[in-house]
Amino acid sequence: MSDNQLMRASSVMAVGTIASRITGLIRNLLLVALLGTALLGDTYNVANTMPNILYNLLIGGALTAVFVPQIVRSLRDSDGGNGFISGLFTATLTFLFTITVIGVLLAPQIVKIYAPEFAGRPEFDITVTLMRYCLPQIFFLGLFALLGQIANAKGRFGPMMWAPVINNLIVITLFSYLLINKDELTLASINSSDLLWLGVGTTAGYVAQALILFPVLVKSGVRLRVQFNWHNSQIFTSFKLAGWSFVYAIISQLSYLVTVNLATSAAVKSAAAGISTGVGFTPYANAYLILILPHSIITVSVVTALLPKLSNLVIDKKHGEITNSLTSIIKLIGVFTVPAALLFLTFGKLIAHNLYFGISTDDADYLGLTLSAFAIGLIPVSINLVLLRGLNAFENLKSQVIGNFIMNLISVILSIFAASYLEPKWVVVGLAGIFTFHYFIGTGISFYLISRHQIKLPVGSILFFYLKLISIFTLVVAPLWFFRDALPGGNIIQLITVIVVSAFFFLIIAKLLKITEVTSLIKVITGRRD
Repeated sequence: MSDNQLMRASSVMAVGTIASRITGLIRNLLLVALLGTALLGDTYNVANTMPNILYNLLIGGALTAVFVPQIVRSLRDSDGGNGFISGLFTATLTFLFTITVIGVLLAPQIVKIYAPEFAGRPEFDITVTLMRYCLPQIFFLGLFALLGQIANAKGRFGPMMWAPVINNLIVITLFSYLLINKDELTLASINSSDLLWLGVGTTAGYVAQALILFPVLVKSGVRLRVQFNWHNSQIFTSFKLAGWSFVYAIISQLSYLVTVNLATSAAVKSAAAGISTGVGFTPYANAYLILILPHSIITVSVVTALLPKLSNLVIDKKHGEITNSLTSIIKLIGVFTVPAALLFLTFGKLIAHNLYFGISTDDADYLGLTLSAFAIGLIPVSINLVLLRGLNAFENLKSQVIGNFIMNLISVILSIFAASYLEPKWVVVGLAGIFTFHYFIGTGISFYLISRHQIKLPVGSILFFYLKLISIFTLVVAPLWFFRDALPGGNIIQLITVIVVSAFFFLIIAKLLKITEVTSLIKVITGRRD
């Protein structure tokens, strides 16, 4: 794939991701308006997050990264990869169906693990019921990811990024219907019919998201069939690598389990102390959704298009080109993630007030404060993803597991310490700050691991580049922050003013300093080519 093709594919995915994230935010706003940010909201978020947790734990990492190099390699086979892809498809769906059934049966035990404070309370039964309706999402999440990665390997990037829009639109319609036709939902008033609509309606979105990719594969020439040739050595290698992905995910999810436990526990303790502001898992989850938006728009789009190219370069042993590609992508995403991170840091409350205008001022303030604590973490999160995809191209999962263990061990220790010494209402803000710190540790480890594959990234040059971006945007945003109380208009006008003014002067200064990555980023976003 040439640089122009990479830019074109990245721009298509970026636009699709923007549409997906915008509809996702609307969906989330309606959810908050429907269920609030306190305990009822936590029951839905814990239940609906669980399919993603189990999916990512058991097979998500393999489907989104590990299998891509294998699929790319198989495309060089005499049958164009159809035999390998069909075998991988059959084995994966069998596994997904099995874990989905087990998850539904063990829903009460899962709730006890992730939200132990709910035991013996009304929240427990509500969460179990919702979770059983939501857990079939595991199967359709996996189907979507597998079909999407096959399409990506064939050079069809856009549909995978646009399919979630359909998912979001279905759920937006559902939440809108419930808001219009239902009285205020509370822990005491919600009934079995409401739970059925919420759970099954949410899952229906994932069904549509997956099924819409089948026509895309047919057009790209892939012929899927049920094929139980699991003795195929290449399939065996894929699942061996998936085993390391599983261990990697277990470590991440155990760390996340601690976060969910501490956040839900803080919510229960705060409620017992008479604090009505949502200070639990829901503000943590919503602040994270805002944080990850720029990451998804640019970093995920570029890296998804880059991985097939990297896999081919690894097969052909072109280490110099790999080094250049990774370096240029790391610098490119920084032009977007650095300004976004600093905006989240300085104007987190203003952003929360605009996006979550349906909640109370105190709830929005707390969510905004949590976003500010997350903010700088956006930078290492995005760099780390680029480095991990480079390691995936080398099919190196074992060393990633060790690095992941170290960064998450640090996170768990610091999280427990924060929960022990902070007041319950400040625990979630502390957890967000710890997230930022542990990703800086992880990124440092990933730089070291990639260097062991003869990829000599110019770390000093990259660091200087990021410090230059931080300095430029700090110079631009600092006056806006100091005079924030004097900004004209209401929340929306103020936020637009901050974004437009800061972006304008940042681009002007970057152009004057001849930061060429700015032009490249504009091409990615607009799809323009030379």
